Amino acid sequence: MCQHTPRCPESSAPDREAARTLASHPDQGWSLLCNGIVIFEDTGELLPGGATIAPHRPTDLVFHTSTGISHLGHAPAA
Repeated sequence: MCQHTPRCPESSAPDREAARTLASHPDQGWSLLCNGIVIFEDTGELLPGGATIAPHRPTDLVFHTSTGISHLGHAPAA
């Protein structure tokens, strides 16, 4: 699909979101990347084969405390 040199990452590559944007629709909240992925403003993705990837914001991290309890969200205050 990609005609760029160097080629954009494949849709299965870990860096797939680095592909060039072919069409951007910020008013609708999505963009089409060169590798066929539709990426949404909430960071969710629709892959070319129809599979989806849930939104994955960098603030959604898991931290383990000394009590062994996992927390989803921001890092605990120091």
